[in-house]
This record gives sequence, C-alpha cells and structure tokens, in this order.
Amino acid sequence: MREPVELRRRRILSVVESRGAVRIAVLAAELDVSVVTVRRDVEELARSGRLRRGHGVARPVGDPVAAAAAPARRDEEPYPDAGAVALVVPERHSYLYETLHGARSALEEAGIRIALHIAPPSPGAERPLVERALAEGARGLLIAPRWPGALAEERDHDWLAEVGVPTVLMERRPRPGSRLHALDSVCSDHWYGTHLAVEHLVALGHRRIVLAARDDSPTARSVRAAFAEIVRARPEVTDWTVVLSSPEAAADGRGDAPDLAALLRERGATAAVLHGDVDALMLVQRLAESGIEVPRDCSVVAYDDGVAALGSPPLTAVAPPKAEIGRAAAELLLLRLSRAAGATGPVRRTELLPALEVRGSTRAVEPATE
Repeated sequence: MREPVELRRRRILSVVESRGAVRIAVLAAELDVSVVTVRRDVEELARSGRLRRGHGVARPVGDPVAAAAAPARRDEEPYPDAGAVALVVPERHSYLYETLHGARSALEEAGIRIALHIAPPSPGAERPLVERALAEGARGLLIAPRWPGALAEERDHDWLAEVGVPTVLMERRPRPGSRLHALDSVCSDHWYGTHLAVEHLVALGHRRIVLAARDDSPTARSVRAAFAEIVRARPEVTDWTVVLSSPEAAADGRGDAPDLAALLRERGATAAVLHGDVDALMLVQRLAESGIEVPRDCSVVAYDDGVAALGSPPLTAVAPPKAEIGRAAAELLLLRLSRAAGATGPVRRTELLPALEVRGSTRAVEPATE
C-alpha cells in the first residue's frame, strides 16, 4: 500500500530536524522511494516554510549555522555556482546512451540540473553545442565526442582543451602527449575486455580466431589494437585476422566488409569475436544462412552486451560497465565543482573493467576439428 504523502513528508521533516542537513539521495534510500519523489516533497516543504532546500540537500529551518550564514548561503552549498551541467553525446549511439543515463542518475541525485545536447554525425558537431551550452551558463561539461578517426580527434584538441569549465571525457581516452592528455577522463579498459574474449576462446581450445570489428570510434580502434597485441602474444593462437564487421563500420563510412562465412572457411577458423553486439547478431544470422551454425561450427563472442543476450543462441559477450562509466564521470565532475579539497587535486584517468557474460554461443573445440 502506498504511503500517504503527508505521512511521508512528516517522516522527511523528522529526519531533517533530528540530523540537520541531509542529502536528497540519502532520504530517498531511507524512505524507499525515488529521488524525484523526495525532491518534490522537499520543494513543497520548502515552499511552505517547513524546511530549507539547497542543491541536493534538505536543511531544518531552525539550523543556527545555516541561519547565521544566510547572507553567504551560496558558499554553504556543495555545488555553489548557478547553471547546469552540459552532457554532449553523439546522435544514435546506443552504447553511449547507457553511459549518459549513468551520468544523469548521479547528477540528479546531487540536485544538479542537466542540459543534454545530441551531436549529429557531421564533423566538428560537438563544438557549437559546447559553445552554446557555455553561453547559456553551463558550469561543467561531460562529453563523449564521436571521433570516428584520429584526424577528427586531433581537430577537437585545441578548443576542447580551452573550454574553461571543469570537463570530464566519458568513454574516451585522449592520445598520449596530446593537449587533452591532462583532461579528466573515465572509460572502460577495452584491452582487458578483449583479453577476456580471447582468453575464453583459447581456454575452450580455439586456435584460429577472427575479429570482425568496427573502425569508426575510439572504442572500436581500442578493441582492434588490443586484439592484435593479445593474439600475437599467445603462442596457442596459430592463425588470426582482423576485418570490418560491416560495410559502414569504417571511419569514413566507405568500408568493404568481407563475407565472414567464406573467410572462416578459408582460414579454418573455429571462433570469432564480433564488435559490436548489434553487428554480431546480424553476422550470426548471415552465418546461419551460409550453413555455419553457432556454436557448433563457430564459437562467437560479442563485444558489447546491450542486446547480445537476445540472440538465437544468446551470445557470450564482453560487457563494458557503461552506466558505471557515466556515473563515475559525473561523480568526478561533481568533485571538481565542489569546494572539497579534491576539486583542485591531480588529473584523474579512471578505467573500469568489463566483465564476460558466458552464454550459449561458445563451446569447446571438438578434437576432430583441430
């Protein structure tokens, strides 16, 4: 049975009056309701003069410390400057949308207003969006540039390094030595994710492995480079190759993807790593149409786990922690925006490790196939 609104608000008042300042997220957890619901209650209680509201914080009206500091109230708040945090992500990019939702939850829990900007696929599309956000008073920036190729990334170095507000890159790792090298960033460890895929296949006895991958994003290029490095260092892998996963997967959009079924037969490959998972599902369908059954004839690991579990068979997949990337990036930005000691601390380059979800698309090699 749903708790009456007035009873819930009395509980909020009781907690705030007994403890002093309490974060909205803490109240939501203790009352077992959503952050949005608690924020609405706190706003109504503040309007009626029963408590005081700050950025993500509820305070009792009789708080002597708060009352004494009323003329300098902005200095009390954990994030004292006005304005929103701008989030900039590419258009039609489901991978980064999950990252966006993780960032959004952390910012909303902190009571921070969000201004979302979706960048179209044209070159340099992020810059005017960021400039507009800054003109509208954005006090911080979370950004995941599209960067289909190295040249596109280099074009963004100068202006992005001079944004002038705290900035955190999401799921992007700047080129070493570039102007963005000293910019805060949070991303997945794609080397480790690729290692998980290869290690799993090698442990099942696979010795001939193909990577069919995109080449139109920093994630794609990281996966391709990591795969080549890892299989070269594994003496068990006797044959490997890297190809495009689809014709439009090249950085310039004009790729030429080979017939994967023919390639597997030609090289005698028994396993494939397919990036990303939507391309993986389509490639598995094409393999079936060509008489190659997964996993009987070829084991498959998808890189990304948005829809891999929905395949037939469900695909074993590397699962980057996308939502956690967004949350960690937002928390780092909140630190920069706060008056805490870490706000002026060293640049942080954070990596979170992917996991491997083992499903029905991989199996051990039959002795007769080796």
